Amino acid sequence: MKPPLRIAVTLGDLNGIGPEVTLKALRRLGRVPGVQFVLVGAPAALTPHLGRGAPLPRGLLLWDPVPHLAPRYRPGRVAADAARAAAAWIVFAARGCQAGLFDALVTAPISKAGFQRAGLHFPGHTELLAALTGARRFAMLLMGGPLRVVLVTRHLPLAQVPAALTRTNIAEAIRLTDDGLRWLGVRRRRIAVCGLNPHAGDGGLLGREEVELIAPAIRAARRNGMTLTGPVPADVVFYQAVHGRHDAVVAMYHDQGLGPLKMLAFDTGVNLTLGLPIIRTLPDHGTAYDIAGQDRANPASMVAALQWAIRLARRPNPWKKKK
Repeated sequence: MKPPLRIAVTLGDLNGIGPEVTLKALRRLGRVPGVQFVLVGAPAALTPHLGRGAPLPRGLLLWDPVPHLAPRYRPGRVAADAARAAAAWIVFAARGCQAGLFDALVTAPISKAGFQRAGLHFPGHTELLAALTGARRFAMLLMGGPLRVVLVTRHLPLAQVPAALTRTNIAEAIRLTDDGLRWLGVRRRRIAVCGLNPHAGDGGLLGREEVELIAPAIRAARRNGMTLTGPVPADVVFYQAVHGRHDAVVAMYHDQGLGPLKMLAFDTGVNLTLGLPIIRTLPDHGTAYDIAGQDRANPASMVAALQWAIRLARRPNPWKKKK
């Protein structure tokens, strides 16, 4: 008899909605045959959502690897103690995945402002996990409704995006997208690559990035057998993808890709990190401090993140080195 899959779920910033949506999502899922969920965090993160003295829902385990940190629950507040605890939970859960204790990791939202206040100089979860696992090439794949979107750059000020684009990182994003689609079971793997500028640069009249960076990266990827379209203007490509012309879109910067996706799937989007030797998914929303502690958070995105973690844990990870 096969042992159960063990899915670690870090509780994120306890002052946000992470613990709330985690418990709601797990209650909605109920018992999943052959799966054991392990919540990684402090009891203080769960008590406000369970009731003092109330037990965890049946079948769930709680692991607090750093009980000495003891973060305080202050809903809606950016706090260094909450960020330090959230970071420690991520570190121990990731190590557990690497050691084979867990088969996949699902992460509830953290606060980037909290990380900075705590002196943790990572733009977000993705970069921290890449550092922990030694991944050099990685990307965010966002899935929601009919769209799948991969970002070339992530958490950068918009003014820094053009200088951050290179033929190499565009080509890496395309390759990760193709491998990711294969992992998801997408057969045709038709990838559209966004332009950066209006009208995809209009032949160089509105910017040179398409001519000098994006088109050469596309040509190189085509030589490796990938099915690509682009550079496609961003005001066209998402309409085409919604209507079935593309299986994924590679966007040049954060809001270029996430604006259309969140318009269609604000409450149900899932983020999957490509390129890691561990499986990691998360809901496509933040800490939502404005509704924290009010029992109003929608768990649908967390439900989808948990379901994808289970599916992918049953498939070979293309970035996990074979022993």
